[in-house]
Amino acid sequence: MALTPLLGGYDQVILDLDGCVWIGPDAIPGSVDAIGAIREAGLRLAFVTNNSWYSGEDQVAKLWGLGVRASLADVVTVGGAMQHLLAESRQGRTAFVIGSESMFRHVQEAGLRVLNGTDLASRAEVVVVSATLDLTYDDIKNAALAARRGGDLLATGRDPTYPMPEGYWPGTGAILAAVEAASGQTASIVGKPEPQLFFTALDRLGEGRTLVIGDRLDSDVLGASRAACSTGWRRSTGFIAWPPAASSRGWVRAGRSRRSPRCAARIPGSRSRSTPTGRSWTPTWSPTGPRRWRRPCGNGAGPPRS
Repeated sequence: MALTPLLGGYDQVILDLDGCVWIGPDAIPGSVDAIGAIREAGLRLAFVTNNSWYSGEDQVAKLWGLGVRASLADVVTVGGAMQHLLAESRQGRTAFVIGSESMFRHVQEAGLRVLNGTDLASRAEVVVVSATLDLTYDDIKNAALAARRGGDLLATGRDPTYPMPEGYWPGTGAILAAVEAASGQTASIVGKPEPQLFFTALDRLGEGRTLVIGDRLDSDVLGASRAACSTGWRRSTGFIAWPPAASSRGWVRAGRSRRSPRCAARIPGSRSRSTPTGRSWTPTWSPTGPRRWRRPCGNGAGPPRS
C-alpha cells in the first residue's frame, strides 16, 4: 500500500483507535494494511484512546486479534492516565465511580477507597465519570450529590458519542452532561482534548516530527493542536491534514479514491487555504496545577509544502 506523501515529512504517528482503526469489534477496511505500511516506511507508531471501557491490556489484545502487532507500551489509555493522576494527587481519598470494571480497577489501584454501593456514596471526596454500559439513575444522583457537596469532579472526556456499527452510541460526554447539570459543577477532563495523553505518547516515542490522526475534531484534533502536533482528520470522505508549523502553513484537504482505505492511505488530490498557524510554544492546562508550557512536537517543522 502506498502512503500519502503527507507522511513523508514525519518521523512518527500517533493514531486514535475507535473510529480510525476499528468501529465496534471490526477493523475499518484498510486500516490494518495502513498501519503495516506506516511501520514498513520506518515511522514510529503509538495509539492513543479516550475509550475507558477497556484496559490497556484489552486494547492490545484487540489489536493482535485484528492482525496488528502491539505492546502495552504502544497504547496510551485514558484509564491509565486517570490512575496516574489519582495516585499522584488524590491517594487515600474516597471516590464514587461511574464507569466499567476497568475504571473501578484503575481507581482502586491508585489508592482510593471506592464508596459505590455504600451509604456514603453521595459523600465521596472524588467523583470519576467515564463510559459505561450499566448506568443507573442512582449513579447520576450519587455523583451529582457528591460533586455538589465539594467532591472533585473528574471525567475521562467529553465525547458525546461512541462509534458503533449500528450508529453512534451515547459516550462519556452524554453521561457527564447529566452529572454536571444536576450538580452545577464543571468537570476537569483527564483525556482528550486535554493534551496529556499526547505528551505521554510523545515521551514513549521519543523526539521527532509527529502527526496525530483522529476522527473527532473536538477531541483528537483539538487535543493534538494543544500539544502543538500536526493533525490528520479521518472521515468517510478522506483526510484533512493540518500542519501547524510556520514552515508549512495552510489546510490541505484530500479526497479518498476507491483504491485508498480510510486511514493513512494514498491521497490522490488536494487543495489548500490559509489559516493562522506558526506557534512555537503552547500553554496547556493540568488538572493538578497551574498552566504549564510544553515544546511542540519534534522541532516544530511539519512536512514540506508541495
